Amino acid sequence: MSFPTYIPPLLLQNGFAMTIHGAFSTSRNWEDTVFAPEPPYQQQIFMGAGSVPLFGLFAIPENARGTVVATYGITGTLENQWLLRIWARKAYASGYAVVLFDWRAHGKSIELSPTLASDGLYEGEDFLRIASQAADLGCPGKFWLFGFSLGGQLALWAGKIALSMSGDIGGVIAICPSLDATRSLSYLLGSRQGRYIEKGITGSLKTLAWQIHDTHPGAIDSAAIDRIDSIWAFDNELVISGLGFPTVEAYYDATSPLHFLPHLEIPTLIIYAENDPFFNPAIAPDLQAACRNNPYIKLLLTKYGGHVMYLNSKRGQKQANDPDVWWAWNRVLEWMDGWREGRRQKSEVRRNILMNRQDAEDAERIK
Repeated sequence: MSFPTYIPPLLLQNGFAMTIHGAFSTSRNWEDTVFAPEPPYQQQIFMGAGSVPLFGLFAIPENARGTVVATYGITGTLENQWLLRIWARKAYASGYAVVLFDWRAHGKSIELSPTLASDGLYEGEDFLRIASQAADLGCPGKFWLFGFSLGGQLALWAGKIALSMSGDIGGVIAICPSLDATRSLSYLLGSRQGRYIEKGITGSLKTLAWQIHDTHPGAIDSAAIDRIDSIWAFDNELVISGLGFPTVEAYYDATSPLHFLPHLEIPTLIIYAENDPFFNPAIAPDLQAACRNNPYIKLLLTKYGGHVMYLNSKRGQKQANDPDVWWAWNRVLEWMDGWREGRRQKSEVRRNILMNRQDAEDAERIK
């Protein structure tokens, strides 16, 4: 399956400019950029791995042709993650049931449990358990597991274990996933722009930690929160001891998807920008190498795009025949539809073979 080239607006070719423009400009009028209405969500508490409760929303259109299970990146909530809501609107309008969830230690899931995140070690199973429970609610297969940024890393972990758990899983989609936290954090701290990004994320993580502290007294030591002055410190103070890791670096290495991408055996789409300001540029060739010999993975490695945004130019929209500026989201729908069509064609071929074989057997009996 071939895809149209991504062509950003001229002034947004720089990855940092693209990301900042999206975060501070497009975020204010995002509802004007997509022509699909908000799905009629219902609230649901799902039970993840280890019986951790997770808050979610779901909506099922008439004659749904599959289900998207999706979450967001390192910080945020279902209420403010507008990029996720754009994706959900587009998926629902295209005939897919939609399941969104606040992952561990995020959003309303904090109200339900003080359990901290694990960067995929348990969230991969969370995805699959949510898909199974969504099926019980009437969401149809196949289930497509979707995430961006750190959420993309979580979705890839779901793909890693999907074949070991029962479920009608169609595939995995990861947009600008985090792949190597050690290298990327060092890269961020090496530039003024990167330090700006890292500082913003750290502030959000501290806010998250205080929410857990205030909601679940005794779950987190306030002195540990006070010591957090970086993303690395957040994981060092609050995360690694509970997961049994001796160092943050060991934790990051164990959760890096780069190690298992060559061995994934489930349809997987990864969209990744070489100029993503969140990640070390040296990761891109390693990603290419990890995916190169795996026929299950479709990697769209683009020169431009920034972090997740992929705002398309008018020229790019015309070339791709897209209805809006959301190049990456449109490619995801295109890829999902391609897999569905491929499966339909294979089913028809298989059915024709069986029918021809039966006709031959019937003719032989008549003789």
